Amino acid sequence: MRSSGTRLIAIAALAALTLPGLSEGAVPATPKATRLLMLEQRRSLGHGALARMLDTGGTLLAVRAALALGRTKQAAAAPVLLNHVADSRPAVRALSLFALGLLADGRGIPAMLRGMHDRNSAVRVGALDALDREVMAAQVPGTLLARVARAEMHAALGDSNPIVRKIAAIDLVAFAATTQAAPAAAVLVKAFSEDPALAVRRAAMWAIYRGYAARVPRSILLHALAASDSVIRIEAVRAIGGSKDPALLSALEPMLHDRSWRVQEQAAESILALKGRPATQHWKQIPAWIHLPPLHRSALDRLPALPRPAQPRLPAAPNAAALSPALSLDPTSAAEMIGPAPGAHPRVRIVTTQGNIYLELYPEWAPLTVENFLNVAARGYYDNQPWFRIVPDFVVQTGDPSAEAPGLGYTIGAEENPMLQDSDIISMGLDYPKGKPARDSAATEYYITLSPQYHLDRDFTVFGKMIAGFSVLAHLTEADRVIRIDRIPDSVVPATPGTVGATRVRRGASNRGGGSPGRH
Repeated sequence: MRSSGTRLIAIAALAALTLPGLSEGAVPATPKATRLLMLEQRRSLGHGALARMLDTGGTLLAVRAALALGRTKQAAAAPVLLNHVADSRPAVRALSLFALGLLADGRGIPAMLRGMHDRNSAVRVGALDALDREVMAAQVPGTLLARVARAEMHAALGDSNPIVRKIAAIDLVAFAATTQAAPAAAVLVKAFSEDPALAVRRAAMWAIYRGYAARVPRSILLHALAASDSVIRIEAVRAIGGSKDPALLSALEPMLHDRSWRVQEQAAESILALKGRPATQHWKQIPAWIHLPPLHRSALDRLPALPRPAQPRLPAAPNAAALSPALSLDPTSAAEMIGPAPGAHPRVRIVTTQGNIYLELYPEWAPLTVENFLNVAARGYYDNQPWFRIVPDFVVQTGDPSAEAPGLGYTIGAEENPMLQDSDIISMGLDYPKGKPARDSAATEYYITLSPQYHLDRDFTVFGKMIAGFSVLAHLTEADRVIRIDRIPDSVVPATPGTVGATRVRRGASNRGGGSPGRH
């Protein structure tokens, strides 16, 4: 896929694999599910077909229809979604609010504010995500801005669920250039200093780095440099770099010797920033002073690769009409709203010149993206591709012979979802024709985050996460390559809320070409 300007990270094409069987509670593939995916791919309301699925379908169909309505970006979807923000089913309420945020036309703001007080944490996550999209799209009128900011600040400090508090802290970045900046900065300092949940403290320091580095007391940043958690140290180092205060150089220099390679690399970048020098855009060689972690073998190395198609051919764009998607999305908690649905999930092994990276993929949130990626991998397009863009403490990116390569001649649609771009997340890259990411421009390029990059959540499709091989990321430079990507036996995500990752191997998943059922 050709990059215009800087093409940030994308993942690729899967034209034909058989995805896992049904998870507990999932609904088998039906013509309606296939029809839904076809309409979503075409960005069409289907002359009311999606609305009828939401209005009259069972919970799993209604949840998926709400998400599809938002992804169409059609203004006519808003009234349909507004009819379901008070639905008796929490997952339908949550996805209806999230979908209104995808439309970001301002009509859903009152419902989103009400959703912030919903008893169900999944609904509060949907409302928060939607409000953030409205603020960033400049759809919140001045008369409502303070109320929206107060709602998010209250959630950051007072919500009973730490995931909701985390997301609220992240979303406060949207107010950094508004009249609400000062109180938002104070809330973030309080959240960082007092919240018992590590995830919230990390998010608060990330938000300080992204929007408030020059507003918070220097003592807060200096204190964070000594945190036991490496992610907090990373965000504090970033924030000091963003403070533009050369007097803080002396505080950063010891961080070049931090025990974490990620902190070391970010310290070097922040020192460049304070000295007014350009950031590193391409990681060509690892300095000798970086503390590289040892490369460990994973138990997953013993799993066999599933066979590739007997007669490889160039991948083609995924076709929703050829899929048989099962329905499994039913998030009734904050953890389920930002994670995979219970059940079987495809896994892949990325064999690199430095070692193996393992990914678990989430077709229930991004069916065509996963379909595309698996098919491109199975047909060998990713074999021997370079890591053509590695940015310290940001991303490692590959998926084409170069950032300017023409790709395979097709693009796939964005599949926006509530999953967060934490560390070690895989997402699709996009073109930047006018300095902004172009929706629906993903193709084969993909990236893996080296640290939290929550500002990418609004535009880039998350479709999986790393589950093993983390130390390999530390050793990669742009001289390295992806040797091949193999599918391995599927994992099973347990039904316990908040649990992400493989618990047991599911045998028998096929890696052959052909219509591949995605899980929705």
